[in-house]
Amino acid sequence: MNLARLIPSVAFAFLPAAVILAQVDRITGRSFATRSEVIAQHGMVCTSQPLATQAGLDILKAGGSAVDAAIAANAALGLMEPVSSGVGGDLFAIVWDAKSHRLYGINASGRSPLGLSFEQMQAELAKLKRTTIPSSGMLPISVPGAVDGWFELHAKFGKLPMAQVLAPAIRYAQEGFPLSELIAYYWERNVAILRSQHLPGAFLETFCVNSGGLSSEALAKEGQAPQKGEIFRNPALAHTYQLLADRGRDTFYRGEIADQIDGFMRANGGWLRKADFEHHTSTWVEPISTNYRGYDVYELPPNGQGIAALQMLNILEGFDLRTMGFESAAALHVMIESKKLVFEDRAKFYADPAFTKVPVKWLVSKDYAAGRRKLIDLTRAGRAYDAGHPPVNDGDTIYLCTADAEGNMVSLIQSNYRGMGSGIAVPGLGFGFQDRGEIFTMEPGHANVYAPGKRPFHTIIPAFVMKGGEPWLAFGVMGGAMQPQGHVQILVNLIDYGLNLQEAGDAARWQHDGSTDYDHPKMTDGGYVYLESGIPWDVVAELKRRGHDIRVDLGGFGGYQAIMWDAKNRTYIGASESRKDGQAAGW
Repeated sequence: MNLARLIPSVAFAFLPAAVILAQVDRITGRSFATRSEVIAQHGMVCTSQPLATQAGLDILKAGGSAVDAAIAANAALGLMEPVSSGVGGDLFAIVWDAKSHRLYGINASGRSPLGLSFEQMQAELAKLKRTTIPSSGMLPISVPGAVDGWFELHAKFGKLPMAQVLAPAIRYAQEGFPLSELIAYYWERNVAILRSQHLPGAFLETFCVNSGGLSSEALAKEGQAPQKGEIFRNPALAHTYQLLADRGRDTFYRGEIADQIDGFMRANGGWLRKADFEHHTSTWVEPISTNYRGYDVYELPPNGQGIAALQMLNILEGFDLRTMGFESAAALHVMIESKKLVFEDRAKFYADPAFTKVPVKWLVSKDYAAGRRKLIDLTRAGRAYDAGHPPVNDGDTIYLCTADAEGNMVSLIQSNYRGMGSGIAVPGLGFGFQDRGEIFTMEPGHANVYAPGKRPFHTIIPAFVMKGGEPWLAFGVMGGAMQPQGHVQILVNLIDYGLNLQEAGDAARWQHDGSTDYDHPKMTDGGYVYLESGIPWDVVAELKRRGHDIRVDLGGFGGYQAIMWDAKNRTYIGASESRKDGQAAGW
């Protein structure tokens, strides 16, 4: 077959090779597995950038723990993949500690500025002629929690000094690294969007190539994003990392860095203050679980959306997906409908538990799932669902995973939220601030309504699976609302269909959009479904016949990494997302 005749060259000219491959697969209908699983005895690191994977692996080989390796890899990704991550964002993690034989969860997400009241936020939005919080500028910025998360994790589970853990990222920031393909594609897109907004600060100076010594004004017009293969350096971020290595966590939240941020915000109309950083704390939380066909699946409780995956699995447990068939119309139909049901609860209940009582136990109960399951029509797509009614007396992202020779495993996710975040960067610090506050609603009485000192609803969710009381799988799927949908698809592929770890991630995915959300009104039309390459046309046709609005998307299906523990052979099995620049590597 001459594929060149089937592919419009103009439509694909701007896409990276990985996305083009997905489109070729859509045309041919060929199922695929991109590579073999990675198998190793002594440790494993899986990230979305090969150099970051190697940074984590070097730390393991130097005697570091899985947590040390995770921090090293995350620091490298903050430099190498700022389109998704960085120390201006938040972090969540689940850690399996082999010594205590238990799981630990940490919520290292930040809170909104204490000095920005609901009424003042309304007034600021009115100046912009808006009723919702924007995705860029000062208003969506909340306190960055990632650094505190690093130091909390390191204090409990680290082995090597933080200076040694951060050394690989510091060296790359000083000397430079060659930009990988997909990251370069998104870097260019983000710079183009944020350059046009003329925001205060050093975003362009930090993230554009400035070999000619252009002024800030010239950069705004001529500054270019680095291209694939180009060496990019970030000496300002190297300095920030070195301060963290030398002086610890408090330089970020109480010392020099906090002072720089406070001064910049005061001078440029921002709302964060040093007091916000001084009051910041991470929260150690108990992971929440449900059993799916003999496997105990763990997620973190709200303010994140992890329990959405548990709710979906509870509903799907009542259907014989294996008999329905892998990626059959029947199986995809019930999975999509379960997502619609769960996301109505997500829109209504998920929020900061310090400000509202989230009925977590009820939401993830088998009895509740049984009632919700009955709402699914096996022949037709639902156009609208309501959220459940609890009893009165009841209460864009990087993912990485690591494992070490002692049996410890880490499932960690970290994000700016939307791409490169708010577009605000303090001169001299080398990182941008997240725009997570965009997710707050301005609807009075809503669980996720904006308030000062409050954590916004979060999309980033790490996951972990136990089997028979022993660790089995650390995994995650990045990508906004795709994440719980992706978690479920990976687990169904592994448990119901017997795919191996790499195949489970490579298999074609679906994503439902249009559910009720903070920025989307009540779903009344059933939403729409994006189908990735590899799903046969007869399945697509049958889904359409059942009433699903099927659409084609060139991306947005998440980014997957996973490490599985093979208890029989006492080895780790690693897999990395074929849709990203990533790598799984072990030793």
